[in-house]
Amino acid sequence: MLDLNDVAVFVQVVRCGSFAEAARRLGIPPNTLSRRVQQLEAHLGTRLMQRSTRKLSLTSAGQDFHDRCAEAVEGLIDAGQSLLSRNEAPSGLVRVAAPADFFDFVPMDWLAEFMAEHPLVRVDFVLSDSSADLIADRIDVAIRGGVLEDSSLIARPVLDAGLDGLVASPAYIAARGSPASLQDLADHDCLVFAHPSGRATWRLVAHDGTNAEVQVAGRLSGNTVQVLRKAALAGLGIALLPSTMTRRELRGGLLVPVLPQFRREGHGVHMVYASRRHLPSAVSAFIEFLAGKLSEYEDLPMKTPQTPA
Repeated sequence: MLDLNDVAVFVQVVRCGSFAEAARRLGIPPNTLSRRVQQLEAHLGTRLMQRSTRKLSLTSAGQDFHDRCAEAVEGLIDAGQSLLSRNEAPSGLVRVAAPADFFDFVPMDWLAEFMAEHPLVRVDFVLSDSSADLIADRIDVAIRGGVLEDSSLIARPVLDAGLDGLVASPAYIAARGSPASLQDLADHDCLVFAHPSGRATWRLVAHDGTNAEVQVAGRLSGNTVQVLRKAALAGLGIALLPSTMTRRELRGGLLVPVLPQFRREGHGVHMVYASRRHLPSAVSAFIEFLAGKLSEYEDLPMKTPQTPA
């Protein structure tokens, strides 16, 4: 008789993409998972997976078998976890990927509040402006701004996209004057994302819906919006920044709008994770907690990829 435990192991290995990742999530040694899959293959009389040191790939028989049984297996697991989660407190490790300057904008008090509510949970932050590979880097949830390139991931919006606008400090405008048109930006220091040419193309939309673009350059560039924000506050030039990043400074008069009739649509902030299914209770608790906090927070800029020239 077919061992349904072996089938469940097979489905989990396929979903995780490797024996190592499946072992981490299931808390079972990788060699045990490999042996269970081999038992399943022996029972079925066919190879389901092609194994290498770096990756797994399904055979045609393995793909067909997975497609026919995965939904049923995952449904059974979901039902069991739903019952267990009613009685178990969240526990275990949550690995979170976020931009390098994440805690420049997010109060550490939030994390203290979460950990006080869930004393059995450990949190490991991986801070980098590079986009983490959730599976390879063993990331449970990533916090990302800008364009999301991997459509296979679950993306939960937590901060509205808003609009990007041109801003500068009052000191800069007093010293250099305020541009009257987009073409005037050629005579100004513009703060841009780092590029060997020192130039960038800003693609904007006017109030009447007309598309416009302008080539800009400046003496200072950087690879995060935080660098450009601080440079704008220091009077070093005109920057194109997310409204979520400049709202507070505009209200306080530390920055002023430049050519406010031109804007650029932003991309918002998302919490990204590999699957809705089989989320450990600690990961689910963290997602719900931080999503609630971020959705109420007005001044949270995330690293936004440079708009290609």
